[in-house]
Amino acid sequence: MSSATLVDELPKQLSLMHKLFLLLILCFAQFLDAFDNAALFPAIPALEAAMRITESQSSWVISAFQLTFASFLFISGRMSDVYDPKRVFITGLSFLGILSIVVGFVRKKVVLIVLRACMGIASAMTIPSALTLLVHVFPDPLEQARAIAVFGGCGAGADALGLFVGALLVQYISYQWVFWFAATITLPVALASVFIIPSRVVKYNEKPPMHGAKWRSLDLFGISILTVALILFIYALTSGAADGWATAAVLTPLIVSILLIILFFYWETLIPIDQAAIPPRTWFYPNFCVLSASALLPFLWWNVMFMVFTTLWQHVFHWTVVSTAIRLFPIGAASFAMSFTGSLSRVFNPKWIILTGLSMVAVGTALIAVGGSQPEDYWTHVFPAFIIGSAGTMLTFSHTNIAIFQAAPASMAGTIGAIFNGALQIGSAVGLAAFMSIETSVEARHASDGTQEYAGRAAAFLFLLGIVLVEMLCVACFYKRETEHGQQV
Repeated sequence: MSSATLVDELPKQLSLMHKLFLLLILCFAQFLDAFDNAALFPAIPALEAAMRITESQSSWVISAFQLTFASFLFISGRMSDVYDPKRVFITGLSFLGILSIVVGFVRKKVVLIVLRACMGIASAMTIPSALTLLVHVFPDPLEQARAIAVFGGCGAGADALGLFVGALLVQYISYQWVFWFAATITLPVALASVFIIPSRVVKYNEKPPMHGAKWRSLDLFGISILTVALILFIYALTSGAADGWATAAVLTPLIVSILLIILFFYWETLIPIDQAAIPPRTWFYPNFCVLSASALLPFLWWNVMFMVFTTLWQHVFHWTVVSTAIRLFPIGAASFAMSFTGSLSRVFNPKWIILTGLSMVAVGTALIAVGGSQPEDYWTHVFPAFIIGSAGTMLTFSHTNIAIFQAAPASMAGTIGAIFNGALQIGSAVGLAAFMSIETSVEARHASDGTQEYAGRAAAFLFLLGIVLVEMLCVACFYKRETEHGQQV
């Protein structure tokens, strides 16, 4: 493939104000991805009533987006490495804004789900391309660490803000404005990006690629295999958690997806390195595997908190949508505050920062496992768990993100961003499926003896605590502390 290199002169020419505007626009992609999903949660009951759909059908309004988003990340990441990431970024934002307008007018459930799936594809185009631009605009390791940390913090802050804004829009206007509100921001930002993002952030060699046309460097066959595999895999996990695992509709796509993933990695060993979507050597970059494993946890932890307590507080405690959103706000506040810790990576080894974050996540998860079944438990258990656990999750998320980009070449920024974000999504999908299965099975066993409904949630939180402890063990044992995390070339 035509090799991408840092344009050393460009970052030096950009003023501080220009860089800050660029950071703001690039962070908007991460913000929008999280905001769109969080704001939709309060709208689900209104959607069910307006379109006369069941609870299981309405879950696909969210799942369809997550399914295509996770599945198309690798195509987007590869495009961002091979072609101009600015064009990929603006195209994704533009389509996302247009689709957000259209979906607000839809009144049929099938069309709604299809459009949400298309929105996932558009959103997938924005994240790896934004990370590619960010890495090249901020080549200095310290600046890059701060920028990546803020980038991640915007997603966590958007979760809480999206839930609150979505609740206000649904309660005081209509659920359609959850989609239209996002469009009113997305389209102007896409237009501004045309003028604010420099035309040549990444410079490519002018000579033709060694092995043929540039499009061959996309590894279309390999990426197609991986995309289909991820679609089937996430579909199987989502369906299994809702409908049970011992069905052909779940087991067939699950088995096929695993076989396709094996085929993908085998295919990557057969083609030239410069044409492979994920060259085998990628997994041998310093600490790359353990960092990828660490990325499985953050979105899982946040999504579990939102899912469990949104349902518990509204359906069991009968709190209003707005009251629930306010009580969930500490998750976003703590996460956003910890997003400014990027510079710590230049003072302390990332291993100790990530372990500190995971320790905080363990404490927060343990607090919720032992308390949270009653409204009065909010201030004694849930609130401190949100602050400690969410701060630890963001610390883990930010410094895993920083370390993984500094372990790999800048020319692979799009692919690395896709792997990292894919791990976030897959970890959430797999973990949530297991979490829901444990919660459902425990509650079914206790239904006959009148045990409180929180028993299933408590058992599932203990399972989540076990995952955190396993992550801590992996980082402690396999993270090579002596590795220097300067940017690879």
